[in-house]
Amino acid sequence: MRVSKLVTKIIIRIFFILLLAVAFLFFSGDQAKYQHIYFSFTHKWQMVFPAIIVLSFLVLFVACARKRYNEPEMNWLLVVNTVVLLAYGIAVFIKVSSLIH
Repeated sequence: MRVSKLVTKIIIRIFFILLLAVAFLFFSGDQAKYQHIYFSFTHKWQMVFPAIIVLSFLVLFVACARKRYNEPEMNWLLVVNTVVLLAYGIAVFIKVSSLIH
């Protein structure tokens, strides 16, 4: 049980540190570069999957924090969800940075 608690807290901290780093890069940089970047989806259902990942992260994060990370199954679900969310965020960041430069 202690391993899942430790891994969950480490992954969550990494996620929030990367989120703050990207927010810092976005707000400290030249805002004019980002004005002509648009995300267009050919089908509306393509927006459902990122929304499910983000909403499930929020629900799992609140549930695990409320139970003080004492349920190992919930902790591992949160770890897997956070890793998938990190991978998705990194892919979006790479795509946006390739459009800027």
